[in-house]
Order: sequence, then structure tokens, then C-alpha cells
Amino acid sequence: MAIIASKVAVIVMVVSLAEMAMAVDVCGVNKDDLKACKPWVMKPCPTELPPAACCDGLSKADLGCFCKYKHSMLLSSLGIDLDLALALPAKCSLPNTPSCS
Repeated sequence: MAIIASKVAVIVMVVSLAEMAMAVDVCGVNKDDLKACKPWVMKPCPTELPPAACCDGLSKADLGCFCKYKHSMLLSSLGIDLDLALALPAKCSLPNTPSCS
């Protein structure tokens, strides 16, 4: 009986961790807000301006926080073009866009 209880506890923990990981914010923006921006940070980038959903999500973000991902292999592994990503806040006409040096 103890073995079954411990297996159930492990399953509950794994499910809880998976749900927490899906709800994690990145630099103050949730994954759904970031999803609206995805086409504008990947090549080929659309020529039109990003949609309001993307810009609204970015407006809530700690834009300077994104600079810590500048040299991260994570972005390229996800197909995200760093130059396009860094240009996105300006395309959304957001004030105080960071210049990651």
C-alpha cells in the first residue's frame, strides 16, 4: 500500500510541476502574451507591425530583463532571431526600450 501511495504522490508532484512550468512568466510576461509576438521574432519576419496583443504583452514586461538572454543559446534553439527580438519593443512604440550592450 505504501508503494502505491508514494507512486501517486510522485505523479501528483510531476503534474503540479508541469502546470507551474506552463504558468511561468518570463520577464513579467506570460507565455500567452509572448506567443502573440512569435512571428515577429523569427525569420522570415512579417513586414506589418506586430499585433496589439503582442505589444500589449510587451508593455507589461520588464524589457531590461530580456537583455540577460542576449547571449543565451536558448533563443537560437527556439528559432528566435536575437536582432528581431531586440527590435520588437521599438516596433511596438514602447518607451524606454533597452539597449543591451
